[in-house]
Amino acid sequence: MDKQIKKVDIIFQMDEDCNLLDILDKALAQPADDIILDLIDSGLKGRGGAGFLTGLKWKFTKNEDSDVKYVICNADEGEPGTFKDREILDKVPEKVFIGMAICGYVVGAKEGYIYIRGEYNFLVKGLQKKLDNFNKHLKDRNLDFQIAIRSGSGAYVCGEESALFESMEGYRGEPRNKPPYPTVAGYNKKPTVINNVETLVYVTMISRLGVQKFKELGTKDSRGSKVFSVSGDTPIPGIYELELGMPLNQFVDEFADGDAKAVQVGGASGHCVPRKKFNDTIIGFEGIPTGGSMMIFNSTRSMYNVLHDYLEFFTEESCGQCTPCRVGCQQLLKGIEAVKRGEKPPSYLDDLKKLTTTMRIAAKCGLGQSVGNPFNSIVDNFREEIIY
Repeated sequence: MDKQIKKVDIIFQMDEDCNLLDILDKALAQPADDIILDLIDSGLKGRGGAGFLTGLKWKFTKNEDSDVKYVICNADEGEPGTFKDREILDKVPEKVFIGMAICGYVVGAKEGYIYIRGEYNFLVKGLQKKLDNFNKHLKDRNLDFQIAIRSGSGAYVCGEESALFESMEGYRGEPRNKPPYPTVAGYNKKPTVINNVETLVYVTMISRLGVQKFKELGTKDSRGSKVFSVSGDTPIPGIYELELGMPLNQFVDEFADGDAKAVQVGGASGHCVPRKKFNDTIIGFEGIPTGGSMMIFNSTRSMYNVLHDYLEFFTEESCGQCTPCRVGCQQLLKGIEAVKRGEKPPSYLDDLKKLTTTMRIAAKCGLGQSVGNPFNSIVDNFREEIIY
C-alpha cells in the first residue's frame, strides 16, 4: 500500500512533434498479429470496468472466419457519475478514430461505428466534421475501413454491449443471451469488436509511446493509467488521469474536502467504500475496478437517500425483459422504504441481501447483476442510516 497516487497525462496530451496520422501509419506498417501481441503484452484491459484483455478480444474476432466484421466504439456513457468519455470525444476524438482504424485493420473489418448516447447529441455536429476528414485520410491510405456515428435514445441498458447491438439494428434495446459473445456474433450477428472510448484511445497511445512505456504505469494486475470522473463533495471536481493501483486513502487525501465518509467507486452500479476501509482499498483490477466514476460523500449526506436514489434509477432503467431485474429492483426499493418507515424489521435488510444474490445469478445482464454492489456495500456499512 505504499504506492503514491500519480497524475499522468496520456489521454489528453498532444505533442507538437506528433502527427496523429503518423501513429496510424506506424500501425499499418506492422503485421496484424504483432499488434495483437503488443496489446496482450501491454496488459491493456477494457476501461469500461469489466477488465477483459483488449488484445485477446481482438484476437478472437480476427480468428473468426467471416467476410463481414465490425468495430464499434461504445460511447453510451450512461453510468451516473461518469462524464470522461464526453471530454475525450470533445477534445481528442481523432485518438478514438485511430484506435478504431487500427482495430479494423487488425481484425479485417470494413465498417466501424461510434454509438453515442442521445444526451451527447450536441457533440455530433463537430464530431461528424472531424470524422469526415479522417475517413478521407483512410481512403488516401487505401485502408478499406470507414467510420460512422449512430446515436442512442438515452437508455441506460444500451451501455450493455448486446443491448447496444439490438438498438443499432433498430430493435428495442434489450440484452441478448450469451453465448454467443460479440467476437462471434455481435452487430448484425457478425464477429464484432466492441471497446469503449477510453480503451480505444489507449490503443492509439500504446502505438505512439510503446508497450514498455505503458507498462511503467500501474501495477502487475492493473497496467497503465485511467481517466476518472471525480464528483460529489470535493473542492476540485473534474476529470483526472491517474495511475491505476492507487490506494483509496490517497485519492481521498487528494480530492475530498477533509470530511469524506464514503466513496462510491464505479458509479451507481459500483461499490460504496466507507471511511474505515479507505486504507485497505486499491483502485484497480486487484482491488475494486471502476469504469471511471468516483463520487465522494461527506458526513452531511444521508446514505439512505443515496441508496434510495440508486434504486429508483435502476428500477426506472431496467428494460423489464427478465423477472429477476424487473421485479428485484422494485422489491429492493420498496423494501428499504418499508424498513425506514418501521413497517419491516431491521432483519428484513438481510432478506433483501439474499434477493441481490439471486439477482446476481439469475439476471440476464449487468444491470440486474450489479445492483447488489451498491445495495450490499451501503447496507453493510451504513445500516444505522437505513434503520433510523
